[in-house]
Amino acid sequence: MTTATSTSQRWLSLGPASQILGVDPDTLRRWSDEGRVESWTTPGGHRRFDRAKLEVLAADRRTLTTRPLASLGATPERLRRAYRRSYTTGVTGAFPDVPPGAPRDDTERAAYRRDGRRLVETMVAYLDTAMADATRRDRMEAEASALVDDLAGRLAAGASMTEAVALFVAARQPFLTELVGVGRRRSLDPARLAVLYEDASSLLDRLLLRFVAAHQRATTGAGS
Repeated sequence: MTTATSTSQRWLSLGPASQILGVDPDTLRRWSDEGRVESWTTPGGHRRFDRAKLEVLAADRRTLTTRPLASLGATPERLRRAYRRSYTTGVTGAFPDVPPGAPRDDTERAAYRRDGRRLVETMVAYLDTAMADATRRDRMEAEASALVDDLAGRLAAGASMTEAVALFVAARQPFLTELVGVGRRRSLDPARLAVLYEDASSLLDRLLLRFVAAHQRATTGAGS
């Protein structure tokens, strides 16, 4: 009985394993496919991960993310400037500015800019929060999700789902590009940069799913 219990606690399925690392199950599945995380497959086709190895990897990830982004130059203001540059050079949908096709009155423009600035600040705060502080990370993601819900609701009034998603997808690139740029300018350790990029990409993926659902709800409500 003791041996069976010990074995069960050592080998974790995808869900519990991803929680230890603080990533989405899809992210851990991809890492496993790429050989970045060891796993084995049961006769029934289910992945299993070694708890001890995951805990070592999680500790390494926490060590790599202890230095605040602002100290590296990735301040919210710098990221907002990156969005403004993208907007003026033809990349549409930058959050801190007004997406093309959105209402253009002064009140609406101010609201987009205010919420865009707050969204960038919240995403930076999320990335700066250690994975061990799951409660604060959840709070930052919940705040970002609420801002995305509001953005989707506004765009639903004048943009189709395809148009709105295109704006959102275009808007994620300046954020990721600036993170990579900061890492290269500061000669950031490649492992630390990979952690930051993966965490940011995973967060933006979740926010995109939230955005799609909120746009659908707003569209359905408007048509009912």
